[in-house]
Amino acid sequence: MKEINTKNLIANKDFQLKNYATYVDLQTDEKTIKKALNKTREALSEWQDVMYAHGKYAVLICLQGMDTAGKDSLIREVFQDFNSRGVVVHSFKTPSKKELQHDYLWRHYCALPERGKFSVFNRTHYENVLVTRVHPNYILSENIPSITKVEDIDETFWENRFEQIRNFENHIIENGIKVFKFFLHLSKEEQKNRLLRRLNKPDKNWKFSPGDLEERKLWDNYQYCYEEAIKNTTTQKAPWYVIPADDKATARYLVAKILYDQLSELDDVKNPTLAPEVLENLKQYINELEKE
Repeated sequence: MKEINTKNLIANKDFQLKNYATYVDLQTDEKTIKKALNKTREALSEWQDVMYAHGKYAVLICLQGMDTAGKDSLIREVFQDFNSRGVVVHSFKTPSKKELQHDYLWRHYCALPERGKFSVFNRTHYENVLVTRVHPNYILSENIPSITKVEDIDETFWENRFEQIRNFENHIIENGIKVFKFFLHLSKEEQKNRLLRRLNKPDKNWKFSPGDLEERKLWDNYQYCYEEAIKNTTTQKAPWYVIPADDKATARYLVAKILYDQLSELDDVKNPTLAPEVLENLKQYINELEKE
């Protein structure tokens, strides 16, 4: 199987979406890719167990992508071997009435992972500079004092949001949360194929909404907003990875590989040692139990 230098998937400050592929050929069959994923996710699960015992880090995984990019199935496949208590998935939909009574980052702060655990944001705080930028009228429901009409939402507004998001991520990183951001880069043609497959399968077409086609008509708007969001928020501590998503098996493997390769570099993550007084009497405790 062809080795991929995942550093080439990192977006830089001059990021342009057109320069990143939606498909990469690993020069092998799907069965081999799945085996590689299985091996990697098992290792990742074992690492999470140690991280939990270590108790100083947490991991936040942010997944963004156009509809049908494969976020749900990626979560299922990559984290399949995790202890169910070790990973929590949050899917952020339209903000509730209560959430709108707070600033737009509040609900994301509330969902941050505890030390020792993973949290996956399926759609993330970036929706606040993506879908709201495509549909700026949504901003009005946030009741921001300085915004009373759509015309008040200018470029400075979005620049400020990018800065707020960078500050949010810097804050949580400095407090022990490792942040990974993945954009599942899907081609428009592949989205069309997936929507058609969804419509033609009785067990899948419940996922379809006529609104999916209306959003598809705004494809170019979304691509521009993704490019702007990624370019303005990819940082050294929290870079964006642009994952070729036209092949789901490849996308899943690449995400798992990036997570494991990067987290394995945290060489201070080790199982804690027993207290000296417990270690000294370890054989005694074993003998007591064996004599029962």
